[in-house]
Amino acid sequence: MKRRPLSREDRELWSRYTRTAEALHPPGQGAAPDPGPPPRPGPAKGPDLPRFRLGEQARDRNSTHVHAPSLAEEVASQPLRMDARAHRRMKAGKLRPEGTLDLHGMTLDQAHPALLRFILSAHASGKRLVIVVTGKGRTKPSEGPIPNRLGVLRHQVPQWLRLAPLVQVVLQVTEAHRSHGGSGAYYVYLRRG
Repeated sequence: MKRRPLSREDRELWSRYTRTAEALHPPGQGAAPDPGPPPRPGPAKGPDLPRFRLGEQARDRNSTHVHAPSLAEEVASQPLRMDARAHRRMKAGKLRPEGTLDLHGMTLDQAHPALLRFILSAHASGKRLVIVVTGKGRTKPSEGPIPNRLGVLRHQVPQWLRLAPLVQVVLQVTEAHRSHGGSGAYYVYLRRG
C-alpha cells in the first residue's frame, strides 16, 4: 500500500495534537525502540535435556511408563478371602478338584456362557473347588495386520470371574499347580452354597 504525503492541513492538525497530548513514554525514559521486522519462527525448543555420553547409563527420572501387572501378578495380588491353610494346600496341588471345565479351542463368545453355566451349577451342587482350563494360548503372535493378544482366554477368564453374577459365588481365583495344568488353568474356590 502506497502512502500519500500529508497535506498542509493534516500536518498542522498533527502538530497541534502533539503539543497538547501527554506522551506515554517521554523521550529518554524507557521509550520502546522500534521493534523492526517480526522474528522468523524457528524450530520449537523442547526442555533442556542433560548431556548423555556414550557408555553412560540413563537415569530414570519420573518415568511416565505405567507398569501393567502380568496375569500371574494380578491373580497373586488378590487379597486372601479363604482359609490360609486350605489356600496353601490348594496352591501345592494337594486339594482334589471336584469339577473341571476345559475351554480349549473355544472362542470368547462360546467360553463365557460355558463358564457361567459351569460355575453356577457347581456352586448350586455344593462343590467348593473346581478347575477352569484355559490353555496357555498361542506361543507366537499372528502374522496379520491386527495383532492378536496371546492367551486371550487365559487373560479374560479371571476378569469374568470378578463380574456379576459370578463374583457372588467365587471366593478365590488362583493359578493352578503344575500337576493340574499350571499357568494354563485356574483353581476357582467357591463360597458355601
